Amino acid sequence: MMISRCSVSLFLCLLLLHAHAAHVGGDILESQAPHRELKAYRPLQDCRGCNNQEEVSASVHYDPDLKDVNIVATYSDHYGNIRLGRVKMGDLSSSWVLENPSNQEQRFAVLPRASFQNDTGMDESASHSISNDTNQSGISENQFPHLEFTSPVKLKRQTLRKERRGQRTLELIQQDKKIDQQMQQAAIDKSMSFENSVIGKYSIWRRDYDSPNADAILKLMRDQIIMAKAYANIAKSKNATKLYVFLMQQCGENQRVIGKATSDADLPSSALDQAKAMGHALSLAKDELYDCHKLAKKFRAMLQSTERNVDGLKKKGAFLIQLAAKTFPKPLHCLSLQLAADYFVLGFSAEDAGAKENVGRNKFEDPSLYHYAIFSDNVLATSVVVNSTVLNAKEPQKHVFHIVTDKLNFAAMKMWFRMNAPGEATIQVENINDFKWLNSSYCSVLRQLESARLKEYYFKANQPSSISAGADNLKYRNPKYLSMLNHLRFYLPEVYPKLEKILFLDDDIVVQKDMAPLWAVDMQGKVNGAVETCKESFHRFDKYLNFSNPKISENFDAGACGWAFGMNMFDLKEWRKRNLTGIYHYWQDMNEDRTLWKLGSLPPGLITFYNLTYPMERSWHVLGLGYDPALNQTAIENAAVVHYNGNYKPWLGLAFAKYKTYWSKYVHYDNPYLRLCDINE
Repeated sequence: MMISRCSVSLFLCLLLLHAHAAHVGGDILESQAPHRELKAYRPLQDCRGCNNQEEVSASVHYDPDLKDVNIVATYSDHYGNIRLGRVKMGDLSSSWVLENPSNQEQRFAVLPRASFQNDTGMDESASHSISNDTNQSGISENQFPHLEFTSPVKLKRQTLRKERRGQRTLELIQQDKKIDQQMQQAAIDKSMSFENSVIGKYSIWRRDYDSPNADAILKLMRDQIIMAKAYANIAKSKNATKLYVFLMQQCGENQRVIGKATSDADLPSSALDQAKAMGHALSLAKDELYDCHKLAKKFRAMLQSTERNVDGLKKKGAFLIQLAAKTFPKPLHCLSLQLAADYFVLGFSAEDAGAKENVGRNKFEDPSLYHYAIFSDNVLATSVVVNSTVLNAKEPQKHVFHIVTDKLNFAAMKMWFRMNAPGEATIQVENINDFKWLNSSYCSVLRQLESARLKEYYFKANQPSSISAGADNLKYRNPKYLSMLNHLRFYLPEVYPKLEKILFLDDDIVVQKDMAPLWAVDMQGKVNGAVETCKESFHRFDKYLNFSNPKISENFDAGACGWAFGMNMFDLKEWRKRNLTGIYHYWQDMNEDRTLWKLGSLPPGLITFYNLTYPMERSWHVLGLGYDPALNQTAIENAAVVHYNGNYKPWLGLAFAKYKTYWSKYVHYDNPYLRLCDINE
């Protein structure tokens, strides 16, 4: 019978297993690990009776009485060591097959490798190694060639791999913590450096007020005033005199409590009580006067009135900015007066008129040196241009500065550079009134500047309000447009007849690098070397010239790229060859009636040097420090020249604070004249 034979085979197998364990002398430890169902284990494939249904059943049906019988299984690893494990009969799955041994040499059942992996119910710690007795027991690896046993080397690798993964995870966690700490510290540093100035907190729509709880009382009281004025006007129209007076009194009280407060912290302790009283007044007004249509109409009228007031304030603000930017500050005026007085008192005027006047004349006309042209009436600004150029020059002895000023500031300019000579560089100071050839019969612009028509255009003498009438031309109401110093740049070949190249610099620039390499730039036959200012559709010819006039549209391209005065390399030889001064005179005469362009020197410059301008690299000349607060800081620091073009000049209180240091570091504030006139940072 199949069942009886299986039972007998099972019993004999148990006896043989116990006998073999005693023979090798291995102490079998009791396994404490929990037993799991071993359904995933592979059945034994090479047993002698696997294919013989008469000897071994396809599946083992256990007797319930034998479910607690312990089975001791032995197996050998690839080192030849015999290892033991214990499992209960009831924990075996139906896929396990037990062999009925017919050979006395093979006295134990073998469990496959898979049953001893991954910490199964077998207690690995209870295994016993017998490394030297394999030959005595007649057991060999070759008896089970189909089985693969787990190598200790593989187990060691798995352990090391887990350790490395854990270590890497720990490192990543620590790295994330470190990055978080750095970000927190950076945020703290930034918040500490932020200047939360009270100045400028004039609007409730600023981002400072994004928080709904920030300055809530101040906002409420301001809104109450607006609402009360609306109701008061409605009450007045309905002859509700008492309510009108009451609301206006409450408006006055609110305004008195607010005063100059810019936040809740500035309000007095009685502010909340006044806000409550005003709320009660508005409640009474709403009950008696509320009319949605009338209220909306009143708010619309108030909005229009406010917009008109804002427009008027904008015009006044623009005028005041222009006025502050173009007038001569009192400290600079003091500096010129003090220098001029000392120049005459100390006798330097007579000394300069003597024989020593021609000292350095050879350098003034030597074309092998580096020559600069600066036309200005501002002593301090001119000194910064010269100082910054000399301090950044590698060979300052080769640099020659030609300064031209007007009669009023000539003595002050001479005195300053006599007392503050810029090292080894050479300085020439000239008076524009000494250029006898520069007269109205030769110079078109000078003749126009003296004409009554231009004075009428500039001053608008017949207009009752210069602010309202000339708002569109406000920026042209600048004294420099009436100064010949602004137009002298078009006569450089006549001013310096012996020179071949000259670098023109405005007085509102700062030099940050050695300028000598500019004289080696190949301008490819062009006359003017300048940095172009056009970006997409901005700063092109149609911005400066009137292309509705056929004289302009027929001769010039509206999309041609504009460029900047301020740092320009002029080839005077090519200039004379092309007679560009004559071209300049021709177009100035054509613009007698101001129909081709308005005032200024840039539009005639664009026309005169049309197709004769060599575009230089932008890093040579960075503009906008006098009007643009959002320039790239890296571009400024890497520029050879920075230009404060615009109204916010660095010597004025209007200047941007973050740009002013580039200019002020070249001002010697410890100079006695600067201290005397209270000129400081």
